[in-house]
Amino acid sequence: MLLESAAHLFFERGYAGTSVNDISDHSGRTSGAVYFHYSSKEKLALAVVRERFATWPQLAAAYAAAGLPPLEKLVGLSFRVAHSLSEDVVARAGARLWAERRTIEAAVPTPFDDWAVVATRLLAQARTRGELAEGVEPSAAAVTLVCAFFGLCTLTDEMPGGRNWEERLDRWWTLVLPSLQADPDPAALLARARARIPVRWEDPAACRT
Repeated sequence: MLLESAAHLFFERGYAGTSVNDISDHSGRTSGAVYFHYSSKEKLALAVVRERFATWPQLAAAYAAAGLPPLEKLVGLSFRVAHSLSEDVVARAGARLWAERRTIEAAVPTPFDDWAVVATRLLAQARTRGELAEGVEPSAAAVTLVCAFFGLCTLTDEMPGGRNWEERLDRWWTLVLPSLQADPDPAALLARARARIPVRWEDPAACRT
């Protein structure tokens, strides 16, 4: 797939270190074929970002079941996104391209505002149900959570111990949940959320509409 070939190179070499000829060689297609689908390297980079990184909020559909506690939804969703960012080369390339957005002569889409909206909605639902700690303001807390979560995912590769993202996310939520839950019990909530994680992760693309 042309987009996946581009993603591999963008992730490994960065935007500036990847040329259309490199993508052509890696994908086995001619440069003309690449330009037929994408008129410039910038357009191809934007397509990679949109393919996974900027469309993650659609993963929330998997956690829309009525009756499922909103904080449990938020935790479960975070594991799904972290898995995508850790294992899916297109998502990882999208994240790197976003980090290098100032070198790209185009406006690079970001998922952060959409994720803040998703998190705000779930926190507001938790407050309505009496499950959110007193004094927690959903929209402000959501922005803080989104920034911290993506920072954790981004830095995981650079931390001692390698890409043990599940363990790191467990530890992060163990620290965060006591400040969010009205009746703190992070271990029980994490256990319930993890029990809902598929044994075999689905391809994130399957969640797109």
